[in-house]
Order: sequence, then structure tokens, then C-alpha cells
Amino acid sequence: MKKTVLHKAIALLGAITMLAGVAACGHSNNADESGNGLKKVTFMLSWAPDTNHIGVYVAKNKGYFKQVGLDVDIVAVAQAGAEQAANNGQADFALSNLTNVGMYTTKGTKIKQVMQVQQKPSAIWCSLASNKAIKSPKDFDGKTFATFGSNESDAVIRRMIQTDGGKGTFDKVTVGTSTFQTLSSGKADFGGFYATWEGVQADMYGPKLNCFTEPDYGVPGNADTIGIITSDKTISSNPTLVRKFVQATKKGYEYAYSHPDDAAAILVKEAPDANLKLAFVKKSMKTIVDGQYWGDPAKIKDGSFVFGTNDTKGAQQYFDFLAKEDAYTDSHGKTVHTVPVAKNISTDEFLK
Repeated sequence: MKKTVLHKAIALLGAITMLAGVAACGHSNNADESGNGLKKVTFMLSWAPDTNHIGVYVAKNKGYFKQVGLDVDIVAVAQAGAEQAANNGQADFALSNLTNVGMYTTKGTKIKQVMQVQQKPSAIWCSLASNKAIKSPKDFDGKTFATFGSNESDAVIRRMIQTDGGKGTFDKVTVGTSTFQTLSSGKADFGGFYATWEGVQADMYGPKLNCFTEPDYGVPGNADTIGIITSDKTISSNPTLVRKFVQATKKGYEYAYSHPDDAAAILVKEAPDANLKLAFVKKSMKTIVDGQYWGDPAKIKDGSFVFGTNDTKGAQQYFDFLAKEDAYTDSHGKTVHTVPVAKNISTDEFLK
């Protein structure tokens, strides 16, 4: 699961096939105006459509983009990933997170997060509930981890096991289809999911899971700083475009947070190729709202928290942890010890 793990895996295993009917490549940052006088803009998914993307679908459906002069195409993720697509101009904007942005900047990309939707971790690390040998993370010791391959996930699991009193040693198997299937087949004992999506899936449809969260077992900061990214080039060359997109997208997510059932119906309608069940999407949104994953509604209402603000403090704590665990590598795969600086790879200037 997670960031460069789950996100990239679902991007490659899910979205490309699920969204075969959607244009798989975007326009450049110099996109022409559409026939109706709106500026054409490309937003790239970071994996298959889900409630992390819902605000963009709402903004398009409700006409928020058109109101600011934009014609937004929502496109399937490129094989190289949403971050590279934003970096090279294949997409104007994309969904990612500060963790991924930090990882990619160590490899030379020039991208920034311009709005953060999710304000706290949603990662869950789970075994099947039927596996009675695992009662807490220390029981992951010596077991097999279903992984998509990432230094980051290894560091997280190792820290959780050690915090719980274990040694932090485990075997790994690369997931070929889905983590659920890998666990159910007996090829692995535990893997990573998201509480707001796969956790809901497990509750509603099975298999039942026994899960543990990172903050409870020694992993610092916020690993799941999911939000909207664009290139440094787009920010410098067309800040007006960035502001328009961010403002309309923010409005879409705020609507979804206030009207979760309606937003769920919009996602199901606007992403038909994903074959999403309305009851499932509604439950996902309820989990997000009840858990205040996008921020405290009371603070948003009274203005003490601006929806979309980047959590640079939480991100930096997580970055520092990853650096200590030698999780950062350059474009050649060599370990680097230069820690990304969250304040340098994000900005809140377009939220105002």
C-alpha cells in the first residue's frame, strides 16, 4: 500500500485498464482554448477514480470549472505516473501527495503541491481477521509482507514492528493483482490498505481484516498528505491558471465534505468506467466525514482552518523519519540523505 506503493500499483494495475475509454494522455500547459472559449486543462488521476479524487469530479459536474473559464479533462494516469506527467507537461494538474512529491524531487522533478485535501493518515496495515496468529504489529515479525515494492513501506512496517516490541524482520512478496487476493491465497500474511477505501470495502464485502495504524505504532507525522500538484513551470508561467483551478477544485471538495451523499452520486455518474457501487462510495464518504480526514468542519466553518492548507509540519516529520531509514534514492537508485523540505515543495498561496 501507500503513496509510491499503493498509489503507483493501483495506477498501473487498475486505472489503465479500468479507464481504457478515457483519454490516457493530456494536453500540454499551453493547451488551446476549446470551441466554447474555455481554456482546456488536463487533470490526471493518480490511480483509479475514488473518493480522494471526488472534489474534481464535483467541480466539473457542478460547473465550478466553467465558472472560472476552464474546460477540465479528467484523464487516466500515465504509465510513468501522475507526478512525472505533471513535471513534463503531459498533465496540467494531478492528484498526488507531499510524500510522493518529496520522493520525486530527490530524483530531479520540479513539482509542487498547491492544495492538500487529506489532513491526517488513513493508512492501515492489516492481516486477515481469520489469521489468529497476528494480534498486533510485533506479530508481523518473520511473516510475509504483500508489497508493491518500496523503501518507504519497508521503513513503516519495520518501525511499527519495533515499536510494538518486535525485531522488525519480515519476508516480502510482490503483489501481482491485489493485496486482498494475495492475503486470501496465503502467499502473504499482511499488507497495506486505506481506511477510507479498502477498509470500507472489507467491512462491506469482506474479507474481514485486523488492522493497525501508523500513529499508534511509532511512525511520526502525516504520511498521507493527499492533494493537488502541478509543475513549478506552470506556477511561474501561469499563476492565474493555477489559482482558478485550485479555487474551483477547493469548492468541489468543500461541497463533497458538506454533501457527501450527493457527491458520491456524482462520482458514480461521472466515472462510469470505474463501475463504482453507490452504497460503497457513500460509505467511503461517511468514513471521511466522520473521521474528519479533510479537516475539522467546525474550524473550517469558523475560519480557523482554511480547507486545502498543506500540512508541512506533519509532512516534514514523516520526511525526516524516511531519511533516517534511508528510504530516499536518486534517479539512479542510489540512497541519498538530503531530506526534502515540505515548505519548499508546497504552497498555500492559491487558496486565498
